[in-house]
Amino acid sequence: MKIIIVGAVAGGASAAARARRLSEDAEIILFERGHDPSFANCGLPYYIGGEIAERQKLLVAPKELLQQRFRLDVRTRTEVLSIDRENKTVTARDLETGLTSTESYDKLILSPGAKPFVPPVPGFDLPGVHTLRDLQDADRLLNSVTGGAKRAVIIGAGFIGLEMAENLVNRGIETTLLELGDQIMPPLDKEITQPILRILREKGVQVRLCDTNESIEKTEKGLRVTFKSGDHQYADFVLLSVGVRAENSLAVDAGLEIGPRGGIKVNKNMQTADPDIYAVGDVVETYEFITKQPTQVPLAGPANRQGRLAAEHIFGRKGLYRGTQGTAIVGLFGKSAAMTGFSEKAARRFDVDYEKIYIHPAHHAGYFPGAQGMTLKLLFSPDDGKILGAQGVGEEGVDKRIDIIAMAIQAGMTVYDLEEVELSYAPQFGSAKDPVNMLGFVAAGVLRKDQPIVHADQLNEASWKDALLLDVRTTAEFESGHIEGAVNIPVDDLRNRINEIPADKKVIAYCKVGMRGYLATRILLQNKRNAYNLSGGYTTWDLMRGDG
Repeated sequence: MKIIIVGAVAGGASAAARARRLSEDAEIILFERGHDPSFANCGLPYYIGGEIAERQKLLVAPKELLQQRFRLDVRTRTEVLSIDRENKTVTARDLETGLTSTESYDKLILSPGAKPFVPPVPGFDLPGVHTLRDLQDADRLLNSVTGGAKRAVIIGAGFIGLEMAENLVNRGIETTLLELGDQIMPPLDKEITQPILRILREKGVQVRLCDTNESIEKTEKGLRVTFKSGDHQYADFVLLSVGVRAENSLAVDAGLEIGPRGGIKVNKNMQTADPDIYAVGDVVETYEFITKQPTQVPLAGPANRQGRLAAEHIFGRKGLYRGTQGTAIVGLFGKSAAMTGFSEKAARRFDVDYEKIYIHPAHHAGYFPGAQGMTLKLLFSPDDGKILGAQGVGEEGVDKRIDIIAMAIQAGMTVYDLEEVELSYAPQFGSAKDPVNMLGFVAAGVLRKDQPIVHADQLNEASWKDALLLDVRTTAEFESGHIEGAVNIPVDDLRNRINEIPADKKVIAYCKVGMRGYLATRILLQNKRNAYNLSGGYTTWDLMRGDG
């Protein structure tokens, strides 16, 4: 068996290592266009920021290790130019010598990844304008950062753009973050991004939303970045971080089937339209885990699993790719935001019916020192309670809860299962009723109609405009800030003042995070009032305002 793998890093290197573990006899050739066959590209921002001090630490599997431990034929700085499917050969060129060669294959795995998208805007080819894909890009950017730079513009507020913003601020560089959309971190829902947006601005990052760049010019003052809004900013360097595009040229030229966004179409075994050619990683179009509809999500975890599965299928092992959930996390300035499964935007895009809830628990027992708050949002089916997705933002414990929900989605669990899930508990780690359980309690309560809910983004809809807004917090809390038009009756006084609540109109109860609002809703419902709880309370309403 002769296997050729085009592209290493995550998917290709995983495929090569797994193939060798399954067969000592196979001939395995790994072509990599770059200098390094396997490196931690997710760590590049932290190398540039100085948190990862040694460049060597980013080399996950150096060329020598792949050669010695796995007996792989690793050819770095070698670009595969074409695929001859009929004769089952590839033509490659050594980028150092310019010499070309042809290699036959029994099975071919394509893992060329994705390249940074560079918009067709004047000035993007100037010195000092960077993209960030590999270690050589990181070296060039580090030279700019440590070469006396004081000002930078980052174009694109996705995960890499945010991580770079944090690291540049930590380096003392005045940073502007430019984003075409109306929010940072576009995969998440807008309200979940607000705490991250606020801390960015607190740390001095100038965040410009709903704006983009029109041109970049070299001037005596540095690079002049002109925005579509008409403003401009001078910078010592610019980083483009506006997404990636699949490196699909080999597949296109070979006549393989390509999806609408440029990803190579594959089946659950990671095979392309040609059964002897596999594709893995950022270059492929797979399918979304819940709906099984086509999707393209460039993440390291899925790429590694896909590479492993491709190798296993080549050697007759059974295993199918389950689909991509899009589980991801970003951390900066002590806060983190994470997601798994559907966001609201994705649910609408895939035309999936859903309900949602918000909670704002502490990450461990409130009586134990150091308890920190978080926001969790859960999407679930209004029919059977099946979990569709979750998002979280906070300081501690967000990763733990989102990872648990990611596993729950894999297992096909419902919100009723979350009520019963048993998790480790000690006061410094969690609560007897963990936030995951609380998500289950609240969501199941909604489905059982124990607490009809209304969402903050519905308050201006015509069907809710005449509702009575009832603030059930204390008088002091109410006076410190409340929703306009609300009436204040603390929950502890509600039973004695129930006659003040009209029976002929909708009543929306709210508190700080939803718990007292729930209690008030139960009291009102049992007193024959048409009551609803504002999901997530005043805290969610504040996030929904979206003012950063």
